[in-house]
Amino acid sequence: MKRRAILAAGLCLLAAGASIRAACGGEGTIRNRVAARRSTCMPWNGHYVDPAWGTPLALVVPPTARNQTHYGWGVGETRVGPIYHQYGTPFTGAESYNPSLYLPVPPRPSDTDQFGVYYARGPW
Repeated sequence: MKRRAILAAGLCLLAAGASIRAACGGEGTIRNRVAARRSTCMPWNGHYVDPAWGTPLALVVPPTARNQTHYGWGVGETRVGPIYHQYGTPFTGAESYNPSLYLPVPPRPSDTDQFGVYYARGPW
């Protein structure tokens, strides 16, 4: 009888821990699975480079951040979109960087995407 009670209590604690982790945005949530699936099909950066670095720059945000705001100058240009990419992939070596694939910041930028800084969620 004692063994059954201890086993039941252990299973309840395990289930409670899993539900708390899922409620707090753990790795197994549907949002994270969708983000992981979408990030495999799209690049983490846009078409512009950060002027200080000369390359696109990843701005690491907390892992609980889900959305980003893109500000544009003009009526109705502000929009909210998801952050798909998760920072934490191990470095696989030097990649070839082709600067001709990217544009510099325009003299009069009309959107925050043109500054060359792109969000990536931090590691768990």
